[in-house]
Amino acid sequence: QDVAELQYRAPRLAAAALASVFPAPPAGARLLDVACGTGLVARELHRRGFRCLHGVDGSAGMLERARSTGLYRQLQLCTVGREPLPAPAGNGPGVGPGGPPGGPRGGVTRVPAEHYDAVTVVGALGPGQVPSDAVPELLRVTKPGGFLCLTTRSNPSNLGYRAELEAVLGALEGQGAWQKVLVQEVECWEKATSEEESTQGNGYISGVVYIYRKCPVPPSEEG
Repeated sequence: QDVAELQYRAPRLAAAALASVFPAPPAGARLLDVACGTGLVARELHRRGFRCLHGVDGSAGMLERARSTGLYRQLQLCTVGREPLPAPAGNGPGVGPGGPPGGPRGGVTRVPAEHYDAVTVVGALGPGQVPSDAVPELLRVTKPGGFLCLTTRSNPSNLGYRAELEAVLGALEGQGAWQKVLVQEVECWEKATSEEESTQGNGYISGVVYIYRKCPVPPSEEG
């Protein structure tokens, strides 16, 4: 209900942006939905042909709701930025090793490098959520040529975080780790919860979608 009242558009905008740049039919692409919440992003991705969806979130309750959608092949409990991304378990639908979300997490195996065709972080890049310094780990698990789709808000209370995030994004681009594909500024991202947060005077806060593509490994570094 809160999401509906805020007219939260990030899942739809992010999924549409990712689908627009994806070079091949997405049904077989393996995608990691970071801070997946209740599955709002998965619904939008599924509508656009993405079928092999894995999700991680720091809330067992959120994961239970995401599991009820039936859209994820894997769901695992993980607080990104504090814990290593867990390797997917076995085959087929599930919630990862150790039973239902919220189970023991001792001895978690880290996701192997270059495992996913795409990674999304939608609505969770902000203060007290996924830290900006977690981005290199998301890049590590993405295949060369794969995509990362990130979103953040542009309201006053998030501007400091956005500056930190963009410094990380720019540094990785400067290192040749990835290439910027798309930056989509959105004026009406969601309804503002206070007048102070709506700098445009229209009752909404703005936001942004970033799409980056991981650079292929140069031939001299392969093997």
